[in-house]
Amino acid sequence: MRDVKIAHIPPLKVDPVTLDIIESALKNYRYEMDAVLYRTAMSPVIREQHDEFPMICDPNGRMVVGQFGSYIREMMERFDRPVYPGDVILLNDPYLCGGAISHINDFLVLVPVFDQDELIGWCSMFGHQMDVGGPLPGSFPTNATSIFGEGLRIPPVKLFEKGVLNEDVLNLILNNVRIPIMNRSDLMGIVAGCKTAEQRVLELCQRFGRDTYLAACQALLDRTHRAMKTLIQQNIPTEPQSFEDYVDDDGLGNGPFKMKLTIWREGEKAIFDWTGTAPQAMGPINFYLNEGMFKMFIGVYLIMVYDPQILFNDGFYDLIEVRIPDGSLLHPRFPAALGCRTHALARLFDVMSGCLGQKNPELTTAAGYGTSPHLLYSGTDQNGQFFFIMEISYGGIPGRPIGDGMDGHSWWPLFTNIPTEYLESYCPLRVDRYASLIDSGGAGFHRGGNGIDKWYTFLEPGEIAIHDDRWLTPPWGILGGKPGMRSQKILVRADGTRTVLPSKCDQIRVAPGDQLIFRTAGGGGWGDPLQRDPEKVRLDVLRELVSLDKARRDYGVVIDPQTMQVDEPATRALRQQLAEARGPIKTFDFGPPLTELLARCKEETGLEPPTPPKLPPHWAADRAKREAA
Repeated sequence: MRDVKIAHIPPLKVDPVTLDIIESALKNYRYEMDAVLYRTAMSPVIREQHDEFPMICDPNGRMVVGQFGSYIREMMERFDRPVYPGDVILLNDPYLCGGAISHINDFLVLVPVFDQDELIGWCSMFGHQMDVGGPLPGSFPTNATSIFGEGLRIPPVKLFEKGVLNEDVLNLILNNVRIPIMNRSDLMGIVAGCKTAEQRVLELCQRFGRDTYLAACQALLDRTHRAMKTLIQQNIPTEPQSFEDYVDDDGLGNGPFKMKLTIWREGEKAIFDWTGTAPQAMGPINFYLNEGMFKMFIGVYLIMVYDPQILFNDGFYDLIEVRIPDGSLLHPRFPAALGCRTHALARLFDVMSGCLGQKNPELTTAAGYGTSPHLLYSGTDQNGQFFFIMEISYGGIPGRPIGDGMDGHSWWPLFTNIPTEYLESYCPLRVDRYASLIDSGGAGFHRGGNGIDKWYTFLEPGEIAIHDDRWLTPPWGILGGKPGMRSQKILVRADGTRTVLPSKCDQIRVAPGDQLIFRTAGGGGWGDPLQRDPEKVRLDVLRELVSLDKARRDYGVVIDPQTMQVDEPATRALRQQLAEARGPIKTFDFGPPLTELLARCKEETGLEPPTPPKLPPHWAADRAKREAA
């Protein structure tokens, strides 16, 4: 970035009242960015499900409020052009922004904030576009082997320069997508959200003075630094702790793919080392993990588990060192495919939880459904109109120290579901069932949340695609809690024929009357299920969250099927019997060993087991270099 005068942050002390006012204002601006986009966007993925992420940064590109952590400094180091007031920068290529966005469906917008001729901050937002071109509707085919097979790649370009729209750039983009009206609306909504925040920041500067505003941003960053320094000292051990989990397959029959994390502390600094993670996949499950973004994930996890009052911002980044092997599943080399990266993204939180849980298991959670289930349905209706819908589904939130996991909830807290009324109004399908999947949550003192049991009936000929995981390895339980149930997809043809579908597949032809049963994984249980209050188990049974059989088998609770009351003497006797047969409680319960799961795969799921992934050509040479070093 050339010829830009960056404002100096003055060493002022901001009084506590002013600091609180500015902090509250910035938080509200961040939510106002959301509101502007929701009212402008057309796609249900943004308007209904809220798959977008805003932030407001200081002049050095450090996020002061937001969600995903700042990526601006690294991006602007690669942008060799001057930046002016009124500019709007757009890109969607993960390889050209260090993984700030993780697949090409995310359109990322940056707006510089100038006060007169000095850069005083940045406003940014990215949101998922339902289609960005490529061979298949939705732009993340499960059989892609490179990013070239996924869709349109946009390098950093000025969508607006000095407030003037670059029509040629916009037309080029819209000419390569299947639903240009929707893409334009969503993109301009993202721009509007950023421009709204820009105006609000300038209003703050007018109210309090630019120097006070900049000093307040620094004070908020410093405050989070102090708080996170304490959390790291208290909760990150000096002795290395390792944990591993798996992404089941890459959509091409290869897998499972190990994700291994080792954590330890050296003085004030926490080290998060992904050495031991599998090499990058041939299929599109690779996750190009931006180091700054991962640091924010770490901060979010520590803050939410240990002190939810702390503000999310970039102030603590120098307290964390991240090590990610190049060419691995979490740092693939160009041009590896990235479209289905949400499985590794969601599983990352399970691995972090397991790693931190070894020191304080009573303060951590079990594993959640650990993925991001997608359904895509497209075709041409009887009127010759193209239709396309993409829905992100949810699953079981894990049992937690403070209570049961939520049933059928998003792994990202601000996401919401697409209403059935929307799906049935704008797409030729019918939702016949949308319910909690009974018994899918792992048993525990605090029950794992149930997955979702959703049945779609298709009303027009078309194609469907599915993106999911956790069909092979179950979400693990902790402190005696049991694993959650795995996911399953069944296609029921109009003639009654039933076929179990892989968790990652596309170009599956459907006809009117065909039905898809879409079942997501449950969350793992927390704590000993034999210690759960029998009355809570009884209520779970009445609410059809737990069956009578599971209540007896996993919780040791005997319920009379006629009166639906707990038989207390029989329950005490059964619990004693089950406890003696079980033996000592394990900290983690992963279910059957991986080798056994693979051996029983076809019998239990109807699917062929994945085969060990082939190492990419660079991996052997890289390993030799590491060993030599």
